[in-house]
Amino acid sequence: MRKVIVEEFMSLDGVVQAPGGEDEDMTGGFEHGGWHMRYMDEPAQKRALEGIVEAGGFILGRRTYEIFAAYWPNAPKEEQVIAEPLNTKPKYVASRTLSDPLEWQNSTVLQGDVAQAVAALKREDGADLHIIGSTELVQTLLEHRLVDELRLMIDPVMLGGGKRIFRDDGSLRPLRLVDSEVTPTGAVLATYAPAEA
Repeated sequence: MRKVIVEEFMSLDGVVQAPGGEDEDMTGGFEHGGWHMRYMDEPAQKRALEGIVEAGGFILGRRTYEIFAAYWPNAPKEEQVIAEPLNTKPKYVASRTLSDPLEWQNSTVLQGDVAQAVAALKREDGADLHIIGSTELVQTLLEHRLVDELRLMIDPVMLGGGKRIFRDDGSLRPLRLVDSEVTPTGAVLATYAPAEA
């Protein structure tokens, strides 16, 4: 059985929206796109790359899939260390609007109920599956207790609003700290797992 591992860049107030680019996701009037990049120092880059390289595949929401599919197949030479595993490894896409065949190589749409589809993927043999971004998908999988690890880079910035992976639903979900490191920029690289596990 393989794990589902969530990889997120997060502000101190829990926002994960549009960390990488100014116009990445401006829904809801979000004005702080690209907020994360100033904290992407060497330890953070190393951890992000390790996550991509070790993954057996990726589970992506539709919006993240579309952003990645538009960029990574044509990434510049200096980014091939990230592009190569993203392009060649299996990608499973949660979407109500996309259908197979998807243009980005090794990508397929998850069929039926997303929680059931991900539970079936977890039961397969192979390396762990990683989720990058994909806010709504992460919320759904947390709700169904399908996330085995949260690998968060918590940046020392508050954004005052935006999309979050943790729903305001009153549910108690205890976690245990598996690993942590503080980067030179003051960001915290923290890995959490469900406390019940």
